[in-house]
Amino acid sequence: MLYSWGTADEGGFDVATTENTIQDRSTIKTLCSNSTIQDEPTGKYLGFIGDDVSVLKMCRNGEIKAKIENFNLKKDKIKLMRSGQARALLLNSEGEILFMEISCSRIFKNLCDRQVTQVACGNQHSIAIISDGQLLVWGVNSHGQLGLGKGENLIRSPQPLRSLCGIPVTQISAGGDHSFALSLSGAVFGWGKNISGQLGLGDTKERDTPTCVKSLNLKKTIFISCGEEHSAILTKGGFVFTFGSGKYGQLGHTSQRDEYHPRLVAELMGSKVSQIACGGHHTLAMSESLNVIYSFGCGEQGQLGNQTTVNQSVPLPVRLPSGQSHALKVKKILAGGNISFAQICHEENHATDVITHSVCPTLEDQMIDRWMKECDTDAWREIAREIKKVFSSPSCVNGSFIDKSHDKHFQTSMEYSGLDLSLARLAFENIAKKTKVLLEVQNTVVRKLLPSLSVCPAGVEALRVYLILPELLRVLQQQKQQKQLAADLAYAILKLDSCDALESLWRRMPYSFFRTLVKTFHSESTKLITQMTTPQCDHWESLIIILSLLKRLFKVNRQRICALMESQFCITEVADLISNAYEGKILPRNIEMLIPFSFLADTATKQRIFIYLQAKLIQADAGSTRRPVVPPNMCINRQSVLKDTLEYLKTGIYKFSQPLKVQFIGERGVDFSGLSAEFFSLLATAFVTWEKKLLKVYEDSQLVWFNPDICDVTDFYYLGIICGMALYNHHFININFPLALFKKLLRMRPTLNDFEELTPIETRSLKDLLMEDEEEVVDGLDLVFMEKKEELIPNGARTSVTKTNRQKYVDLYVDFIFNKSVRNQFEKFAEGFYEGCPISAWKMFHPEELRELVHGSPAYEWENLHKCATYEGCSSSDELIKNFWTVFFEFSEEQKKKFLFFMYGTDRVPAGGLSKRTLKIVQLNFPDSDDRFPEAQTCVGKLLLPKYSDIDTLRNKLQHAIKYCEVFGRE
Repeated sequence: MLYSWGTADEGGFDVATTENTIQDRSTIKTLCSNSTIQDEPTGKYLGFIGDDVSVLKMCRNGEIKAKIENFNLKKDKIKLMRSGQARALLLNSEGEILFMEISCSRIFKNLCDRQVTQVACGNQHSIAIISDGQLLVWGVNSHGQLGLGKGENLIRSPQPLRSLCGIPVTQISAGGDHSFALSLSGAVFGWGKNISGQLGLGDTKERDTPTCVKSLNLKKTIFISCGEEHSAILTKGGFVFTFGSGKYGQLGHTSQRDEYHPRLVAELMGSKVSQIACGGHHTLAMSESLNVIYSFGCGEQGQLGNQTTVNQSVPLPVRLPSGQSHALKVKKILAGGNISFAQICHEENHATDVITHSVCPTLEDQMIDRWMKECDTDAWREIAREIKKVFSSPSCVNGSFIDKSHDKHFQTSMEYSGLDLSLARLAFENIAKKTKVLLEVQNTVVRKLLPSLSVCPAGVEALRVYLILPELLRVLQQQKQQKQLAADLAYAILKLDSCDALESLWRRMPYSFFRTLVKTFHSESTKLITQMTTPQCDHWESLIIILSLLKRLFKVNRQRICALMESQFCITEVADLISNAYEGKILPRNIEMLIPFSFLADTATKQRIFIYLQAKLIQADAGSTRRPVVPPNMCINRQSVLKDTLEYLKTGIYKFSQPLKVQFIGERGVDFSGLSAEFFSLLATAFVTWEKKLLKVYEDSQLVWFNPDICDVTDFYYLGIICGMALYNHHFININFPLALFKKLLRMRPTLNDFEELTPIETRSLKDLLMEDEEEVVDGLDLVFMEKKEELIPNGARTSVTKTNRQKYVDLYVDFIFNKSVRNQFEKFAEGFYEGCPISAWKMFHPEELRELVHGSPAYEWENLHKCATYEGCSSSDELIKNFWTVFFEFSEEQKKKFLFFMYGTDRVPAGGLSKRTLKIVQLNFPDSDDRFPEAQTCVGKLLLPKYSDIDTLRNKLQHAIKYCEVFGRE
């Protein structure tokens, strides 16, 4: 049995029947007792599906009185009908749309080749979902209600709504001139007219493309209904939120105020609402458990069912006809224009219409089982079609494998994908049991799915495909069937306008699945590199694409709580590429393509790449004659090393690409690297102690940072040049910079941890601020957003640091120290550094590695120096050698460092530790050995050690040598 109440305005219809013609519009009437209503009556049409007649149509006649017209559409098996102001759309069981006009119905030819699963009509626009999950829109676009962006105001043929590509949409709804789409996991997207805030976006600005209503995220939305200028949503918990125009009280918030954000209808909280329906300016809500219909909003036409014609701003029960049996239950409600409907049935036949939506096909166990059983039969053609249907649609793939346990997929956000990836892993493992099926899936993904993906996904649900497909890639590699999928998938990810949301999902991805993600692309990179060690193979384009993705994954891994070991990103086969490059089988420009990928190789291999590219640059500078360019010596006075160096560099005659040769004025030493090593050691001391005070020393860490008070930043340029020269010439410059400097050179942002390295005491205060629980204590610190008389934010001097904004204050403070306060100083330093080291291969080092290459390793593992020593004219078992090591290990830490300086011209430890040093001890047999001092050939790491008669003599002579050494090298 159907009840109706209310009436239509001039643009609609009035209800009258032969059973009971009652003119009082505030009275609830009985209508079509044997029919099921299947329309949201917003215009001139109202549709029913009955037992004997497929569709009943009502339209106004000349006297604005309705009449029922029968359409014999039984053969079309009509499922539902949706109407607008001037037309109606009927959907049959075959997924075809029939277009209904006043006197006839006909197939909508523009959609005759598409299987439609759901339609919605606004005043003058329509939306449809087709079987692959794609949305189609057409009609008037005057307010952006089609979601196609700015363009034509009238679209006559259905157009795909590409901006929602990949979102598994389960319901669509159209209001007067606005539209909504609801995703499988409860994300709500709105677009179109927004004059009263009916999009729920917090303003009244129209949207011409779908925009996510973020305030509804995590609310478990299961249904949307739209009125003329207001909207309502229903959650799985039975809560109702309304927004938009409240002029008639249709929002149910006891006021006539418009709401720009979705607001909970508090008066319905205890009712556990199961259905909602919006009319033009009124709203219905049904509670199945209470068997009550609530109404609120405009009642001028009796559409509230309260036997009056007044408006109502609070939900109150509809007064259904009295005297009816208590065994009658409400099954369904509908509202549209100024009219309302309720379908009533006997309790024994009662089965409330559960809110169901059209969902595109998803990958399920039963489907895979059938593929496995029937793929070798005559059913293969149908199976192939089904595979193409599922795996060519981003919506189908993204709607598969959702985590339904405890409705967890409704928690989908940038922190959680809503997927149960174990289901995806199991599904693809089952698919892999039949190679025929597996290859068909791969071909469909490569040819259809990946090219169709949007570069600007509308929400997290559209990103699920990038988490699912690596599981397919995994089984393909295991079966050795992977062809182009890895590179194409990597390219699709790299094309995304922003990877922030995807990287956020990667950071929180379960460890085993993140490991699979990395391993699959790592394996493919290894395979390509191995193939390219043979001259006839050239896969550089695919390799660089995959390495670019691995670079992003490496960055994410460093941010993960449960991270992979960084060695798992390293590809040892790169060493073979370098060997081939030395043999001329690989071009230098191809090796240069590897520079952006710091994770690719270990430090030693990256140093080989550096040296290789350096040699190629030196060779190129030599010209066509291939004769080496011999640079002039840099003649420097030891006592004025900094002044002389700056004067020499300012002449502009030095060619930075050539190896550095230093000559100390008045000394005979020949530079085979030892003199230049000492040169940089002396420069480091001179810069730190320079009266210009370019560098500020932090007492609590003994690290140095740029002095922000220096206005003339020219000298920072030359400081950068000298640091770059040290790196290029494989020497150390002992200026104790923090790791933050090398991060900045590599375009990485320093953090609070870097600040702690620079100044542990000050960092402790900042951490105490962040951990303080009492808001009064934070307020009592009287901190404002200021540092050194500079505002960290606009109006910072008047903005107090509170418990709410303290993290922002700490972040800005760290940014001020490392970036804002020394911006000019660092930019000049970096400019000089790039010039001093004229090859960009240094960019492939991690910040920690780069610091070791410039500054030396902080690890003085003296035993390693002992282990790497070799001997000439003696052996490790000789008494002289035993005495030497006994004396050495007796030395203090400072004396041991002086020994390094004596031996190598620097006390810095090379990257990789002291085992990388060359130490050859040569025994000299002189008649007067006890009168001689040890000597060092710094360029080749030789210690010339006279054969002393006893350990005391050795101790005294060695201590004197390392304390007073000034001249290096032997003729």
